[in-house]
Amino acid sequence: MTMTGENIMHTVSHTYLLSIVPLDRESESPLYRQVYEGVRHAILSQQLKGGVRLPSTRDLADILSVSRNTVVNAIEQLQAEGYLESRVGAGTFVTSRLPDDLQYVAGAPVATTTYASGAPRRLSRLGIGYQRFLERRPVSYSEKPLRPFAPGAPDLNAFPFHIWARLIARYYQSLPLERFGYGQPGGGYYPLRQAIAEYLRASRAVRCEPEQIIIVAGSQAGIYLATRVLLNTDDQVWMENPGYGGAMGILRTVSAQLVPVPVDAEGLQVEVGIARAPNARLAYVTPSHQFPLGSTLSLPRRIQLIQWAERAGAWILEDDYDSEYRYSGHPLAALQGVDRSNRVIYIGTFSKVMFPALRLGYLVVPPDLVNVFEIARQVVDQFMPVVPQAALAEFIMEGHFSRHIRRMRKVYIEKRDTLLGEIARHIGDRMRPGPTDAGMHVSFTLEGIADDHIVTAQAARRGIVAPALSRFYLESETARQGLVLGFTGPSLDALQAGVRQLGAVLPEASRRA
Repeated sequence: MTMTGENIMHTVSHTYLLSIVPLDRESESPLYRQVYEGVRHAILSQQLKGGVRLPSTRDLADILSVSRNTVVNAIEQLQAEGYLESRVGAGTFVTSRLPDDLQYVAGAPVATTTYASGAPRRLSRLGIGYQRFLERRPVSYSEKPLRPFAPGAPDLNAFPFHIWARLIARYYQSLPLERFGYGQPGGGYYPLRQAIAEYLRASRAVRCEPEQIIIVAGSQAGIYLATRVLLNTDDQVWMENPGYGGAMGILRTVSAQLVPVPVDAEGLQVEVGIARAPNARLAYVTPSHQFPLGSTLSLPRRIQLIQWAERAGAWILEDDYDSEYRYSGHPLAALQGVDRSNRVIYIGTFSKVMFPALRLGYLVVPPDLVNVFEIARQVVDQFMPVVPQAALAEFIMEGHFSRHIRRMRKVYIEKRDTLLGEIARHIGDRMRPGPTDAGMHVSFTLEGIADDHIVTAQAARRGIVAPALSRFYLESETARQGLVLGFTGPSLDALQAGVRQLGAVLPEASRRA
């Protein structure tokens, strides 16, 4: 049943609300998550239309027989992701900015191989070669302290290395000897793939099974692997502008044509991408926390991006590099979770949440591409080291991973606040921050500075890593002058000292400009 009309509140019955928000009180999934998923699914399937007003949180709590805090948490998450909007004095409404044709994103089985567009599943020439190889031979499954302000560097002093060392020792002592041979090719250590799939379903709303997880040596390896399977030479690729330099480098290496697509407060400007390259083969995006500006891809643009990919037979690389660190509300749902046509390849890494030397990341690939990606990875590195994978699987399953993330959120909030407070105190309006509610860095625009590279060079002479914002742009004429400052790696004292050094650098850089 689909509810329409402006007087929706007079026609929605308690029975109907209970039907669209089914609660399983014996489930391990928290009740707030079940409320969130029920309302989200009703919106995406158009059971609740744009502009519909929801009951108050108190009334909804009474209807569902849950606590008001449970409902408030779910509603706040839906508002943060753009499904709901609050109007002062009027209540909470389903956002009116949603497209009319949303049915295609509603809960299709993950293993589906039938796609609404009927578009062919296009691979690169190299990818087709891997497919042909698969048809002939089926796969068998079986330093120094960090300087401020390096972006993306975790606080290594806070990692529980004593637990990690115990797990590593356990597996070196207990794994069967055959595990220390060359092993079998495939997507990686299966218990780790299971643990990652369970984690992603619960925390990121990713639709996946363990078989879809491909373990790789970090996100860079994942991006490279995906481009080798999916892209031909000279294929057009949408690239966020500004965007992640590591991805740009890989795409240039594989001879892709980079199409710069500007980013604003709602993330990638999809309409500009369509105008510039409607038949591009791939789009690289960081939708949960855009690198480097920090914006979040809005829900209407997420839907628009997926619809474009479906029409064009294109692929979307979703790089979810630091989404665990969101400081207001819960982590946002992944773009992959609303993609029914299986056009999204999801990339995650443990370098940011654990430690970079671990060199473990993963891809979540569409079911019909699993074997092709496994063959591609086998050609590159045969298989990943088993002991770190086994230890990581145990680290996740024993709850250490979730506890570490919760602890680090608190640590990083204090560091972020220290950075922002010190800049306001010592530098003031000469540095204006972008979004600060997520991630491990903040981008700042510079006032009165004509060339941010001068600031970067002067800071480096004082022992500070302060990357220029303009270096992340593909088009110099559109580049903004600023700095991208990481705050998670250094100590509080180092952050404070680093800001004072920046405060001394800016006047000199202003004179040089």
